[in-house]
Amino acid sequence: MKRLLLSLMLTMMALTAGVAAAADVVLGAGDVVRITVYNNPDLTLETRIADGGNISFPLLGQVNVNGLTIPDAERKIAGLLDSRKIVKQPQVNILVSAVQSQQVSVLGQVLRPGRYPIDGKRNVLDMLAQAGGITADGADVVSVIRKRDGQTTKELVDVVEMMRGGDLTRDLELAGNDVLFVERAPRFYIYGEVQRPGPFKLERGMTVLQALSTGGGLTARGTERGIRIKRRDASGKLQVLDAKHDDLVQVDDVVYVKESLF
Repeated sequence: MKRLLLSLMLTMMALTAGVAAAADVVLGAGDVVRITVYNNPDLTLETRIADGGNISFPLLGQVNVNGLTIPDAERKIAGLLDSRKIVKQPQVNILVSAVQSQQVSVLGQVLRPGRYPIDGKRNVLDMLAQAGGITADGADVVSVIRKRDGQTTKELVDVVEMMRGGDLTRDLELAGNDVLFVERAPRFYIYGEVQRPGPFKLERGMTVLQALSTGGGLTARGTERGIRIKRRDASGKLQVLDAKHDDLVQVDDVVYVKESLF
């Protein structure tokens, strides 16, 4: 249920994520733009911004728009057209048809991993929505890797806890070349006299009794008495523990259900 609600919320965000304020878009190399000047169709230009951030504009030559927002680029071109007496008080409009310079990589356990353009202000939840949300095997915590001022940082965002508490202060704002990585969710293993032995996703606060339920319950020969947990301690040494029903299962625990003697 938790995973379903999260997926639904991310899907709703995906429906609105494509609507971005033009003022938020920052132009850069690789972006494809269409530039028009009102009542001057001969100055219409559709081009890809070169590696250095330049475009070759009719009658102006090379104009650098790298790092400018759309309104700033419009004002710059309009100012050049006016100052050079090419068009008096021109009305310049820029439409970005493909964003290549500002992209975020969304990797790991998401429905559609890949690189996604930032066509405006975007946060962690926005980009997870773009990637289709976290899969059933994905962890609740997302790694956010960002590079700012030449330094790379990594932060962990607990998506489920953030949504439960309604605290969006951890919904970090992203920029071009940031990376989101969703690891596989932690697992535990159950074997012996259960209906479905094997590895399963470890839910938060899962007890031994809940682990038995996840494994489909006992077989006709199984018993709830004498359940054992095999667990490695901090030094890596294997421990075999007697388990009670309300004991918490930990990451990579192996739960063993014995056969009844009677």
